[in-house]
Order: sequence, then structure tokens, then C-alpha cells
Amino acid sequence: MPNPTPTTEAALKHARQAADWAGLRYSRETTRQRVVRNDRPEKNESTIDEGAMCEVLVDGHFGYAATADVSDEGLKRAFDRALATTRATSRHKVHSFAASERPRAQGHYQSPHQKTLDATALAEMTDCLLAGSRAMNLSASVVNRCARAMTIQTQIDFFSSNGSDTRQCFDMVDIALTATAVEGLQSQSRSWSHTGQFGGEVFERLTFAEHAERTAREALLLLNAPNCPSGRMDLILMPDQMMLQIHESIGHPLELDRILGDERNYAGWSFVKPADFGCLQYGSALMNVSFDPDKANSLASYAFDDGGHPATRELLIENGVLKRGLGALESQQRSSLPGVANFRSASWNRAPIDRMANINLEPGASSLDELIGQVENGVLMRTNRSWSIDDYRNKFQFGCEHGQLIENGKLGKVVRNPNYRGVTVDFWNRLAGVGREEATHGTPFCGKGEPNQVIRVGHSSPACLFRNVEVFGGQS
Repeated sequence: MPNPTPTTEAALKHARQAADWAGLRYSRETTRQRVVRNDRPEKNESTIDEGAMCEVLVDGHFGYAATADVSDEGLKRAFDRALATTRATSRHKVHSFAASERPRAQGHYQSPHQKTLDATALAEMTDCLLAGSRAMNLSASVVNRCARAMTIQTQIDFFSSNGSDTRQCFDMVDIALTATAVEGLQSQSRSWSHTGQFGGEVFERLTFAEHAERTAREALLLLNAPNCPSGRMDLILMPDQMMLQIHESIGHPLELDRILGDERNYAGWSFVKPADFGCLQYGSALMNVSFDPDKANSLASYAFDDGGHPATRELLIENGVLKRGLGALESQQRSSLPGVANFRSASWNRAPIDRMANINLEPGASSLDELIGQVENGVLMRTNRSWSIDDYRNKFQFGCEHGQLIENGKLGKVVRNPNYRGVTVDFWNRLAGVGREEATHGTPFCGKGEPNQVIRVGHSSPACLFRNVEVFGGQS
């Protein structure tokens, strides 16, 4: 159940005496983490984070001040700080904004769940993790068996002087299993994760044990597998690797604040130019990419962004052509480019910026068997292990945990240390097949900004076939 929201009317009225517009975003987040390693509990941690961000519009300039004191007087003091700093810095603004960048919005959102996370006992979580750890104990060669679970309950309420009143409650779960096997100087790891907006129904011991046993068996199999061959060949990426491919080579380069030059941290610029929208053939005609905040159970589903803008599904890339950027109303106003409702903040003490949310590659028409059947010489890769991409989100190199050769349309032997590299637009134009069965993955650890903001994103995708990609093996 959501916690009582602090009264905001008096603070907003106080700010409105000196501001053209005022907004207040209250946030409360409860996080629980449990880790079991080699059948022993390793971490048992709970945190509560609560506060409010006060925002004002003065002389065409938006400004902020955050506070953990959510009393009437605490909120008024925060608004006074926001007013003073915004008034002092408004003469240096790069663009003059109006209250239309903060439209009036009203509504609510609740994550789907069958059982509330509040009703999930910590002992129940720990029992599931223990079951997973024990199921990975298949051999003395499996030297590290880690099972981790994090639950996050977030309440975000947004109010403004022009009548906005939005209430959103999120229940999120991030589960990961990892098995590391060692033989001599060789070590191999396999992992499995389940991340999204769920309730306590995801904690089921039998399911944990099934995934854990498979994960450990694959780690052991990789120990004696040959190294991935090197050369140009066809490549099939499974959904858990497509997540990273979408995230790094579509999501980040389409963020409008990067394109405008505001954001350059963490390989932070973009090769995309404003003139590319509407004409750049980003990928083949099979490539359709959406921003979809309505995706059921995806980690970054929501009804309103942190500026109160209603979030709706939009196509970013259609039939391979770049159509729309990942920029909220401020970036849209500055760039004169179409965007989406992705003004998002990591916490009550961070101002929102343009962020990814649910960025999905839309399903195609092929089964996985049909994709494999189109390949004479190639490799199928699963689960990201390493990644590197340049400052313009252009050249990249990714490594995976698990590879499997494809010969004459048939899956063959398992290979270890599979890697591939490419250049973003060239790579996506090599897309030659899109599966019809999608899977949803996500991460709660997408970093951006200075000071850093770590936020949750989701990516849905089917398996995809790329032609004539540079593939190479790692160290054997």
C-alpha cells in the first residue's frame, strides 16, 4: 500500500508567489536485497529512501532544490532555495521555457502483481535463493554458486501549481543466478536473470531450482568446449543478448540530450545528428523499434514521466528508418524534434533528465528454427558478458557467455568465449531475420549523468539474425 503523501498545497502556493510555475515530486522507495553464496546467506539488507524535489520556473528557466524534510516548512524552505538559485542563474540559460513544458496531468499507475511484495516474507525469499544455490552444486568444479534477489517498492507522487496530481506505485523484482566452474586455469560462468515489475508470485522454489541446475550444467559444459572460431559469419543473438545490443546501440544514441551535447558522461555523446530524423536508414526494413511504457511487467513501465507528461507508445524506428528521439518536452522544445515522455529521475534528490525506459525491438514472422535454418555457417550467442562502445555510440564490441555453432541450418557444438564487433548503422542494416517469439529483460543499473543517476530500463526482443558479422573467440 502507498504511504501517505505529505501535504503540498501550502508549499506550492508559497512558491507560486514568486514563480511562474511550481512542481513537487515526492518519492519513497523501499529496497530489500538478499544474497546467498555457496549455500550461505551473504547479504541481508533493507533501505528506505524518502524525500521531495521542488521545481520552479522563473524568468523562463527551470530550477530545483531537494529536501528530505517533507514537512510544510521543509518544503517551503526547499522552494525558497530553488527560487533563489533559479533567479540567479536564469540569465545564463541556453533556452527560454514556458509552463507548457509541464502540462497539467492527473491519474495513477500500479504495477501488476498477484501477490504484493509487502506480503512476501524475507524468509520466503531466502528459502528460494538457498534452493537455487543448492541446485547448482552439481560438481566440485562449480566453485561459486550465487543467488541474488532485490525487491524495490517505489511511490512517486507529482503535484504542480497548474493542477497536476499523479500517483504511481511500482513493485519491481531483480533476480539473478550465477554459477562459475573452474578446471585448471580455465574458468567459465553462466547466469540467468529475471527482472521486471512483479509481485511476490515470482518467488517459487521449484522454478529457482530448475533454472539454477541448468545454469550450472551449462557452466560445466563450457569448461571443455572449444574456443569460438574467428571470422566473418552469420550471427543469431538471443533475447538476453539483444537486450544489451538494443540498450547500447539504439537506446543511448537516441537520447536527445546527448544529441544536443548536454550529456557526455559514460561514453555519452551520439553519432546521430538532428538532420538524421526522418531519413537515416538506421537498419534494415525488418527493424522496428518502439518506446513502450505500457509493456506488461517490463521494468520501466509507467503512466507519467517525472515531469507529469503522459507516457504513450511511440515508434522510434520504423522499417529501419529513424523517426523519433528519446527526449522529453524540454529537449523536444530545444531541438524541434519529436520525442517521448522519458523525463526520468533516479531518486528524489536528482533532477529528471532524458532517459531510456522500455525500448523494444518489435517481433517479426520467423520461428527460431526458421532463423537457424537460414544459416549455413554461423554462431548463436546468449547472455552478455562484456561490452565496449565508443564515445559516439558507434563502434562496439560485445562478448557473450555461451555460443553454439550453426552449420548447414543446424545447431552444432557449444563454444566458449564468443565475441562479435561492428559499427552501429552497418550492423543493424545486416539484420536479416526477426523472430516472432519475444522475451523481456531489463536492468536496474543503467547509469547516466553527473552526478550519477542509476535507473531501471526494460528491453523486449525476439531472437535476431544478422548476416556476415565479425565474430571472434576470446582467450582459450
